[in-house]
Amino acid sequence: MTKDEYRSTTDDIIYLSGCVVNDTVPDKDRVAEINLENLYQVANKHFLTAIVGFALESAGIYDKRFIQAKAKSIRKVTAMEIDKELLFERLEQEKIWYMPLKGMIIKELYPSVGLRQMSDFDILFDEKYAEKVSEIMLELGFTCEHIGKGNHDVYFKQPVSNFEMHTGLFGENHKPEIFHYYIDVKKKLIKDKDNKYGYHFSVNDMYIYLTAHEYKHYNGGGTGLRSVLDTYVILKKYGNELDTDYIKSETEKLGIGEFEGQLKSLAVHLFGGIELTEIEQEMFEYITFSGTYGNIKNSVSNAVKKYGNGKKGKFRYIMKKLFIPMKDIKMYYPFYYKHKVLLPVLFFYRIGKAITVKRRQTKKTLGILKKIK
Repeated sequence: MTKDEYRSTTDDIIYLSGCVVNDTVPDKDRVAEINLENLYQVANKHFLTAIVGFALESAGIYDKRFIQAKAKSIRKVTAMEIDKELLFERLEQEKIWYMPLKGMIIKELYPSVGLRQMSDFDILFDEKYAEKVSEIMLELGFTCEHIGKGNHDVYFKQPVSNFEMHTGLFGENHKPEIFHYYIDVKKKLIKDKDNKYGYHFSVNDMYIYLTAHEYKHYNGGGTGLRSVLDTYVILKKYGNELDTDYIKSETEKLGIGEFEGQLKSLAVHLFGGIELTEIEQEMFEYITFSGTYGNIKNSVSNAVKKYGNGKKGKFRYIMKKLFIPMKDIKMYYPFYYKHKVLLPVLFFYRIGKAITVKRRQTKKTLGILKKIK
């Protein structure tokens, strides 16, 4: 697929997913001209195959791959909802406060079950009970993918349940303003009415948090079209309830005021069928080729830019990779952080991993660095 074909297919995805969230039926003549092979490849890259499949069906086109993607999405959400209810019941019994995050909230704003594809369920909980929550997850049949690294622990339960249990919303390696803003997040939460220990954000704070989360991805490896669609769905649902002055004030504190305005404008224009401005087009181009969770090229390029661009930026990037900051060691290598005498061992361990297990990624990173001027 050429770059132009990829862009054209992206336009088809925006049109089709926009039809679903705007409750309109796609034009059959336009849909009939779409290359379904390209459509599936790009939609899959942006985690939008289920909603695109739904749109195709409403236009009378039934493609096996899209039908399967939609069914798979429904099955996964249904299975994870069952596990979520079991988990929340146990958290209530143990008197541990908790709050659903990100996609768990956004998926409820889409027209029907499974349209917002999920990779996992994210849940914030009282970090004082991290060990107890780990026990609960294991009791419920989950296996631990990793624990004690960063601000969330990862669990998996056959066949499809991925859960990320968060002790914090952001880590020390993220943007300082964002990390410190959310370090005592409990103060911003509102008690649920239908349980004893569940909490939620206000609509405004939910929108701000989701924007901060998207900024983290956007400024790292990039973020995909699903995030823009999520923003549009939120604005469509809560647009009249959002306090723009409060949002502007808080996002400025977070250092993402400009990003919030641009993302909001892009979402409204993109899925509202309005011509993009030059700045929006540039942002759209970046997102289009990022994929759902970004890519190595964006990650490296953004880091080099952050460190000063050119030879200086590349040198600092390499040094940061070789000699990672203590805050990153604390987050990703807690054992070595606790036993600092072993830090030289960690250095050589990471070098060895880079030239063996991660050989392909290292080679790709060096290739990207070479091209950056």
